[in-house]
Amino acid sequence: MACFLSLVTLAKTDPMNKEIQYIITTLQESLDGEPWYGRSMYSLLDEVDPSSVFVNPDETGHALIELLYHMIAWAQFIQSTLEEDPEKGIAYYEALDWRDIDPTIHTWKNGVMEIKATHKRIIELLKSKNDDFLATPVSKRKYNVGYMLHGLIQHNIYHLGQIAYVKKLLE
Repeated sequence: MACFLSLVTLAKTDPMNKEIQYIITTLQESLDGEPWYGRSMYSLLDEVDPSSVFVNPDETGHALIELLYHMIAWAQFIQSTLEEDPEKGIAYYEALDWRDIDPTIHTWKNGVMEIKATHKRIIELLKSKNDDFLATPVSKRKYNVGYMLHGLIQHNIYHLGQIAYVKKLLE
């Protein structure tokens, strides 16, 4: 039902901003709606037992906390790109990718709050943009903002599948 209502709303939007609205709707649906593929990000993250997040079940993959902070790094890169923040370029976010996790700082609760706040800000920023903005090149990358935003959604879903799998292994 939520998806249908979102698509009905999308159909009534400004025809000059259909792609931006589609991206916003798709992102929101994947975060806290009822996505076609299964569980939304926030519902799954909220169910994770914080006492298990530092455990790597097979020693070759990643612990839940590592996956979460990896996702945060790239969502923050996208937020920074949308804000056109010259202070933090790609090298800053590459340094955060698969960072060393400090359990006193990188808690599950902090990470979930951070990823939710970052996505909320991304959606706020997108609401002020139009479809022309999607063609803007991303600095030091070979793609534009539209490609990057679709990539964010795909990246989230990919790692959400990993989180669901690792969570299941740890139960």
